[in-house]
Formats: sequence, structure tokens, C-alpha cells
Amino acid sequence: MLSLKNKSILVTGGAGFIGSHLVDALILENPQKIVVVDNFFLGKRENLKNAQKNFKNLIILKQDATDFQKMEKIIKKEKINVIFNLATKALEHSFVDPDDAFMVNVNLASVLLRLLHQKKYQTLIHCSSSEAYGTAKKAPITEDHPLDPETLYAAGKAAADLMVRSYWKTYKLDVAVARPFNTYGPRQNEGVYAAVIPITMKRLLANQPPIICGDGNQTRDFIFVEDTARGILAIYKNKASRGLEINIAYGHEIKIKDLIEIIAKEVSYKGKFLKKPARLADVRRHKAGTKLAREILEFQPAYSFKKGIKKTIEWYKENAK
Repeated sequence: MLSLKNKSILVTGGAGFIGSHLVDALILENPQKIVVVDNFFLGKRENLKNAQKNFKNLIILKQDATDFQKMEKIIKKEKINVIFNLATKALEHSFVDPDDAFMVNVNLASVLLRLLHQKKYQTLIHCSSSEAYGTAKKAPITEDHPLDPETLYAAGKAAADLMVRSYWKTYKLDVAVARPFNTYGPRQNEGVYAAVIPITMKRLLANQPPIICGDGNQTRDFIFVEDTARGILAIYKNKASRGLEINIAYGHEIKIKDLIEIIAKEVSYKGKFLKKPARLADVRRHKAGTKLAREILEFQPAYSFKKGIKKTIEWYKENAK
């Protein structure tokens, strides 16, 4: 197992939902420093407030990670060893600006891979998305499932993954791809571009009926954010992950209408549900194969869905605005 002790680590998108939880996990590894690079498109400094209390050598930089020259300077100045790339723009952004949603994922990967190829740092752990698979053609979705993205965001993720794979095949760089499925938990964006769980919680806490889009039978494989962060970290620690894409998931699917009913029951909501048309390019089915993560990373989620959703609801109640 590789260690991050005394390493200088950079996390792109580190003020975001998953990124900030990864920073929390990295602190426990006793690194020399952690540098967060975030343009604050959706990230929040507030997400890092506990990390700042717990780790004196946390550096937060407002910077777009697609700027090659500025990233080169940051990596050199901070003597970075390892980069975790979690920067992106939300899937829903692709319905507003499809070209930007696609290109930001590609440009991020391009900048970080070029810098790695030039030996400016040693290791890149790149964060992908289950959206790159599109709707399941077979279930469970294993890593050899075809990439068939349904949105420009997902297409950008798939393209970035192929770029990482090609750099590995050509140059044998020290790279690996984490492919998280639907991550939920505290700090998930509840504003513009929010996902189904924070949207539902926000409406219920405001005494508004929850919304089911389409027939509600579309499924997702939900994983608690602390488990996602552990999985990404495990990919770095296990050298056998290099050159691979590895699913980070719970391994079970749940219908969206059932998910909303569970949340409503947990907050004692007994009113009606609103029905709306299906979302654009909505993936129909996701259920992950987790064999690779179990065998290579010895990774299994610590949180059951029931335990994770209870903790998530408690956080939303405490942080309701």
C-alpha cells in the first residue's frame, strides 16, 4: 500500500461536494500539505471550514484548473507530488451550455496529463462519472461496459477517460481513473444544478411537495460521499489500479420514486407528490459492478443506504436555510 504521508497533494475541485470530503480523508493520511484549486463554480469555502480547523497546511487557491501555465506554476511552487482531479461542472450545466460542459472535462484532463507527461509531478488520480456509461445495456455495469454518454457533460467525462487511458497506454504514466456512481451526503449542492436528493430535501424542509420526473422508475446506484472519498483514496494507495478505470459504488439500484418515498417517510411527510415530465437525456438504469474495487482495492462501502440517508437528512435539517 502506498502512503501519502509527507506528500504534497493537490485537489482540483477540492471545495466541491466530493472534493471537500476527499480533503477531509486526505488530512488523516498526514500529508505535508494539501493544495485546493477551485474556481468556485459550485464549490464553497464553507465546505472546507472543518478541514481548515484540522489541518494547518491547507492552501486554498481560487483558480481555473484548465489554465496550463498557472497550474504549472502552482505545481512547481508547491512541489506537488500527487493530484486528485475532481474539478468539473455539473451535469445539468450541459443543458445550459453544452459545449462548455463537454470541453471543461476534456481540457482539465489535457492540462493535468500534459503536466504529468512533462514530469512536473508524479501521480494523477482522475475522477470520472458513471454517466459516461449512459443507460445500462447490461447489469451490473462493469468497467468493460461500453461508454455511451447521453449528455454533453457525460460525453466530456468519457472523452477525458479515454485521454487518460491513451496516455497510460502510450507513456505508462502513473495514472488511474475513479468512476463514482451517484454520490450523496452532506454538502451536496442544493442550489442551481442540484441533484435529486438535495432538491427533495430542500422542498420537504420548506413544506413543499417533492417532485418525481417521468415515471420515477429510472434507477440509480447511490453511494454515501464518505465512502466515495475512501474509494478514490484507495485507488491511489493500490499500485495495481494504475491504467485502470474502477467503479466506486454501492452495488445496488433503487428507483427514483422509491428513493423519494423513503426520504418523505423519514421526515414524516404525508402529502402529495408532484409529477413532472422526464428530464432531458435521463439515464434509465444504473447498477454498478463492484468486483474490481473489492478485488484490487479491497474496498466495500461502510454505509448502507439506510444509514447514509439518515445521516444526510440530519445534516440537511441542521443546515436548512
